[in-house]
Amino acid sequence: MTAVLSAPSAVGHQSVDAGIVDHDHPARPVIPGLAPVVGADVSVPLAHGGTTRYVNLDYAASAPALSSVAAAVAEGLGEYASVHRGAGHLSQVTTARYEAARETVREFVRGRVDDAVVFTRNTTDAINLAAHITPGDVVVLDIEHHANLLPWCAPRDGRNRARVVPACDTIEDTLVALEAELESAPASLLAVTAASNVTGEVLPIGRLASIAHRHGARILVDAAQLVAHRPVSIVSHGIDYLAFSGHKAYAPFGAGVLIGRRDWFDAADPYLAGGGATADVDLGPRAGGVTWHTGAARHEAGSPNVLGAVSIAQACRALADLGPEAIGLHELRLSERLDQGLAAVDGVRPLRVFTDSTDRVGIAGFTVDGIAPRVVAEYLSARHGIGVRDGRFCAHPLLRRLGHPAGAVRASFGAGTTSEDIDRLLDALRALTAETIREELDEG
Repeated sequence: MTAVLSAPSAVGHQSVDAGIVDHDHPARPVIPGLAPVVGADVSVPLAHGGTTRYVNLDYAASAPALSSVAAAVAEGLGEYASVHRGAGHLSQVTTARYEAARETVREFVRGRVDDAVVFTRNTTDAINLAAHITPGDVVVLDIEHHANLLPWCAPRDGRNRARVVPACDTIEDTLVALEAELESAPASLLAVTAASNVTGEVLPIGRLASIAHRHGARILVDAAQLVAHRPVSIVSHGIDYLAFSGHKAYAPFGAGVLIGRRDWFDAADPYLAGGGATADVDLGPRAGGVTWHTGAARHEAGSPNVLGAVSIAQACRALADLGPEAIGLHELRLSERLDQGLAAVDGVRPLRVFTDSTDRVGIAGFTVDGIAPRVVAEYLSARHGIGVRDGRFCAHPLLRRLGHPAGAVRASFGAGTTSEDIDRLLDALRALTAETIREELDEG
């Protein structure tokens, strides 16, 4: 897997769709799905009667499970038992699967050999754990998802340790602003989201890591919207801590992961107090008190989400097998088709944070003039069987900044998405705007 975070290129790949033609639109090639996903053939009812194949364009919220991941979960269920400390055969098998999942995840994101890999409930939980172990001030942008904003804003030692930097109109100016803030006073951490969950725009993580390290800070990367779409290398990019969720990377169950340098994990008090985090507990009159484990176990008290960890590991293997170039090219072609189509629909306004961004994962945020985002989403669902997301996407400051405090619409896609899915969305939006225009004429 390449360690370079860059926009995919279609150069040299023109033969992939050769011979595949959309007969309804001969000028446009058919783009098949990259990998089979569970639920691809689900039918849903329509408001005017009948059913249609569901078009899932809500991958950024929860991506459908890859079929290979579902198969791995089914296999794991057949031998499922409690992990750790069990002498029984199935407990040993399940424990081995759970611990092997750590190594699979570490290898997928090219972690350091001695990095701790802690399984959590989701990205939000992972970043809250990161906030728990981080010892000092944290620099963040004002455009972050709430998961990478609110944990840092929570008071600690009687004060707010988050130093929020307003993003600029360009990525380049934003990097300058972040460096100026880090230079102004010591900070322990720079926390950034690698890819926006509102616009899909990708930040230059390697450059951000260099800026942080130059000023004595570490960097945490919220990669929830990145790992399923772009190659990530903790080592090559200089990342100190990385957080992501399985459910945005084609793995079911509520599980996430925080990977990073072991010293902060070992120095902090356990994230949860309970069984599994302790090496010894002695509460007698001459008690030694509680001796806590070090490493991942220190912060994983209680029975873990074994199937969640197994599913994340299998998703990592499946994504590695697909390859970052194939994934990037698939999304590039779908993005180009969607962008060109949206630009041709009257009243549709794409969202962008930066004027100089050149790379975007499979996310397109937009608004429709004169129509509330919820109305757009409900229309697409009820009339066309298309699932998109509407609202403020747990990024309220960013939506206000973009001039849409009431929210927007987001279409997001991935490995199971086809050109037919994109075309159905575009056809539906054209129908929506045409109906709105006709209604306005009738009312006039």
